[in-house]
Amino acid sequence: MATVLTIRGGVPLTGQVSVRGAKNLVPKAMVAALLGSDASVLRNVPEIKDVDVVTSLLRLHGVEVVKEPQTGDLRLDPTKVKTAQMKDIDAHAGDSRIPILFCGPLIHAIGEAFIPDLGGCKIGDRPIDYHLEVLRQFGAVVEKREGGISISAPKGLKGAKLSLPYPSVGATEQVLLTATRAEGITELSGAAIEPEIMDLIAVLQKMGAIITVQTDRVIRIEGVRDLTGFKHRALPDRNEAASWASAALVTQGDIYVAGARQGDLTAFLNTYRKVGGSFDIDDNGIRFYHTGRKLSPLVLETDVHPGFMTDWQQPLVVGLTQAQGVSIVHETVYENRFGFTEALVRMGANIQLHRECLGSVPCRFGQRNFLHSAVISGATQLKGAEIHIPDLRGGFSHLIAALAATGSSRVTGIEIINRGYEHFQSKLEALGADFDVH
Repeated sequence: MATVLTIRGGVPLTGQVSVRGAKNLVPKAMVAALLGSDASVLRNVPEIKDVDVVTSLLRLHGVEVVKEPQTGDLRLDPTKVKTAQMKDIDAHAGDSRIPILFCGPLIHAIGEAFIPDLGGCKIGDRPIDYHLEVLRQFGAVVEKREGGISISAPKGLKGAKLSLPYPSVGATEQVLLTATRAEGITELSGAAIEPEIMDLIAVLQKMGAIITVQTDRVIRIEGVRDLTGFKHRALPDRNEAASWASAALVTQGDIYVAGARQGDLTAFLNTYRKVGGSFDIDDNGIRFYHTGRKLSPLVLETDVHPGFMTDWQQPLVVGLTQAQGVSIVHETVYENRFGFTEALVRMGANIQLHRECLGSVPCRFGQRNFLHSAVISGATQLKGAEIHIPDLRGGFSHLIAALAATGSSRVTGIEIINRGYEHFQSKLEALGADFDVH
């Protein structure tokens, strides 16, 4: 039976939460273990659904995955890797898009891979065309079959010169995981350089890969025949940290986020300060709090790293509903990421969506009929409402709005939040949130 949260808003969130390994790194590092000739150990692993999905998929392929009960560390042993049944992959993948990243490592390990038709959050068109084209350029043969795609490389994978039309994180990960053991040199232009990408490169270097990050988004990989296992502590989840920061702002609270790192959050911290939030940084985390003064509106554009990350946008938009004046947010990464605002409008927010690029630079979604710019007028008093969660970050944003609203909100579809927020209900409870679980 689906879980329902009844949230009674108006209570400032105060206290401490901890963030562990990044959702956007940990599953990919787990996949990287397939490339090794012996076992790997991954530390700082969060208990989230995406980790469970990858664990199941690795076990289907013969990888032994053992969780250390005291620390939560994962030991991943790929020495008995094997082909898995298509129907089993499909059943265990669910709505995750992670199976596409298994392709390169599985081709290196057993000569073939199968990926089911993929799901993921409904925030925009996230085609796997980039991935398939990348694999073809490495020499892979891609064949469409019922229920998915079969990929093989009868002549082995060869290094290639690649250029991405957009710095896609997923496509960059695909190149890294495929090129490290491909024969020859791979050069990738237009690469994503997010902190999670750099941490994945660190994992692969520990395994024996030779990877150089050059200027202007160019990554060069010299293929090697064999890789070993790794021992690695995953970087903390900057997206979860930013979400709790926005929760402190919206509820007029005070939250210390243990594990948050300044270097990974530079663009967010600048924006948070401009809005009127405050923060104190120490060696172990960051304290985020509302100063009691009125919040200020701003003009904001999302962008790839080192810009303002798209995952930070949705929670902060809830904050902007409480700012005095008109804010403009231009989303340039996912074209349909403003779908979550419909619930905010029902709660009393004044948000208008536009097809035009309301930013300093026209983006790739301009003139394409996507509602990818938002005008937010505030401050408005949010009121409790019936809410069904649409996607991961939008869902957490709805929780924040409900926690700040007057009256009660009934929230369904919260299971999706478990994909990227570890133990979020117990964390809310520790911060003093007033809610019931049904």
